[in-house]
Amino acid sequence: MGFVQVLEFDTKQVSDIESLMSEWRAEISGKSTVRHEVVARDHTRPNHYVAIMEFSSWEDAQRNSKLAETERFSAKMAKLCDGPVKFGDYDVIRDKS
Repeated sequence: MGFVQVLEFDTKQVSDIESLMSEWRAEISGKSTVRHEVVARDHTRPNHYVAIMEFSSWEDAQRNSKLAETERFSAKMAKLCDGPVKFGDYDVIRDKS
């Protein structure tokens, strides 16, 4: 059906991360396999965030992860976070609007 990758992280520099994400999206334009992206802040923990990246398949997610631009983005993002970024890989089993 589909695949989502969830990045969970803490930061006090969210505007820098948002700028970095915008730069990354521009750099991978035409190469990206990301279908949809959502970034959300935890309502009760204001410095805690999740980024949900939707792909058509696990294979598409892997192709995107292996892009040099994505590797550079990940390294820069890690420096802006307060602790490690946690990654979760999920096969979509239900998708309703």
